[in-house]
Amino acid sequence: MPQIPLRARLPLSFYAVFAALCVLSSHASAIVRLPAVISDHMVLQRAERVPVWGWAEPGEQVSVQMGDQLRRTRAGQDGRWQVELDLRAHPAKPASVAVRGENSNIVVVEDVLVGEVWLASGQSNMAKPIGEKSGERPVLNAEAEIAAAEFPEIRLFKVARKKSSRPGADVVGEWVRCSPSSIDKIKFSAAAYFFGQHLHKTLKTPVGLIDATWGGTRIDPWTPAAASGAAAARVDAPDADAAHLFNAMVAPLAPAAIKGVIWYQGESNIVDGEDAALYAGKMDALVSGWRRHWQADFAFYYVQLAPHFYHLVRRNKVIDPQALPRLREAQADALRIPGTGMIVTTDLADDLYDIHPRDKKSIGLRLANLALSRTYERSDVAAFGPVFKSIKFEADRAVLTFDHAEGLAARDRKDLSWFDIAGPDGRYFHGLATIEDNKVVVKSPNVPVPVAVRFGWDEAAQPNLINQSGLPAMPFRSQRPAAAGGQR
Repeated sequence: MPQIPLRARLPLSFYAVFAALCVLSSHASAIVRLPAVISDHMVLQRAERVPVWGWAEPGEQVSVQMGDQLRRTRAGQDGRWQVELDLRAHPAKPASVAVRGENSNIVVVEDVLVGEVWLASGQSNMAKPIGEKSGERPVLNAEAEIAAAEFPEIRLFKVARKKSSRPGADVVGEWVRCSPSSIDKIKFSAAAYFFGQHLHKTLKTPVGLIDATWGGTRIDPWTPAAASGAAAARVDAPDADAAHLFNAMVAPLAPAAIKGVIWYQGESNIVDGEDAALYAGKMDALVSGWRRHWQADFAFYYVQLAPHFYHLVRRNKVIDPQALPRLREAQADALRIPGTGMIVTTDLADDLYDIHPRDKKSIGLRLANLALSRTYERSDVAAFGPVFKSIKFEADRAVLTFDHAEGLAARDRKDLSWFDIAGPDGRYFHGLATIEDNKVVVKSPNVPVPVAVRFGWDEAAQPNLINQSGLPAMPFRSQRPAAAGGQR
C-alpha cells in the first residue's frame, strides 16, 4: 500500500475520493512527487501558461486539478511529467492543487495563492537579512521592520545553499507565510523582502519571493555552462567551479513561472581583480543562459554597486581605486541586453568601509519601482535618475545633457560634486559644475580646451546630482581609452 506524504492533507471532498481509489488500487507503483518549489503556501504566477511538474512511474498517467481546471498527462521514460494551467483569471482566494497518479497516491498542495513571483539572486548584498547575522550590522531600523513584517499574502522561499557539477532536479526549501518570526528565522533577503512588500502594497496582489543567494560569490558560478553564441564568446574560460551554483540553486527551479529576476552581485569580481571589461559579457551570458533554461524572456533587474573603499580594506590584495567605476561602467553597458534595467545606489552607502550598505529598503523600493514602471507599465512611477545622454564643448566649457533630467538639482543644495574634466592630454581635474537650463555645465581653470568629462568616477564617490524624483544620476565617463571601446 503506498504511503501518502504528510503534507498531503486530504479534505472530505473530491480529493478524498481520489485518495481512497489510490489506496484500493492493486497496481500501486512509485509515488507521485512534486518539486520543493511546488508545495504548501506557495504563490503561482498569474499567467496564461503556468507549469506544474514532478515525477511518477514511467508511463504513468498523472492528473492535476486546481479549481475547475483539470489537466492530464503521462510521465516520460525518465519519470518526469508536466502540465500547464491557465491562471489569468484565477480568484485571489487561497486554493488547493491536487496531483494524482493513476496507480498510486494523491498529493494535495494547500493554501496556494495566485499573484506575482520573483526570483532574487546574487551575493551577500542580496543575501543580507534584515536582522543581524554573523556579526554583520543589521539593516536600518531592523527591529521595527521585522516587527512590521506581517504580510500573509507575501510568501517566502529560501533555497538552501548547495553546489553541483551538473544541473540538479530539485532544491531544498519550503514556502512560508511572511511574518515577523518567519522572515527573521530563515534570514530572508532584506532587499528582496522590501521589493516584494512594495509590489504587494502597490499592486494589491499576492507576491511570491524566491531567495537563491550566496555571499562572496562571483558571477561565474551562477552562469549556465551551456551559455553559447556571442555572449559566451566574450567570457573567459570557466574555472573549476563554473556553473556550480546555477546547477544546484537555480536550474532546478525551472520551469516555474516567474515574472522576473532581481540581481545584486559584482563585488567579488572586483575583489578578485578581474578586468571589469569582461563583466558586461558575463552578464549577457548569465541573463541569456537563465532565459534559455526557462525558455522565457522574463525581466531581469539589477543593482549597480554602491561606493566602498575596496583598495583600503582588502588585505593581501592590490585593488585599483578605479576598479569599482569600471565595473559600474560594465554594469551600465549590460543594459544593452533586452528586458534589463538597473538602479543606482551611489547615495546609499552609510559607511565606505562596510561593503554592505544598510539601507536595503531603498534598494528594494528602487527595484520595485523599476519593475512597476517597466514590467507592470505604471506610468505614474518614477524609476530612473539622470542618465548621461550627450556632451557639447563650447570654448572652455562642457555642456552635458541627460535623459530623465526633469528638475535637475543637488540633493544637498550644495555645489554639484564629483564632476571631473580633462583636456587633450587626458589629465582630469576637479570641475566646477552648475545647472543651466536643465543641463550641467562643467569647466575648470586648469582645462582651457576640454575634451572629456567624467562623473562619480571613484570608488568613494557619493555625488549629489538628482532629478525631481530625488533619484541619483548614473556615473559615467564621456570618453574612454581606445582599448576600452573608444568614444562612448
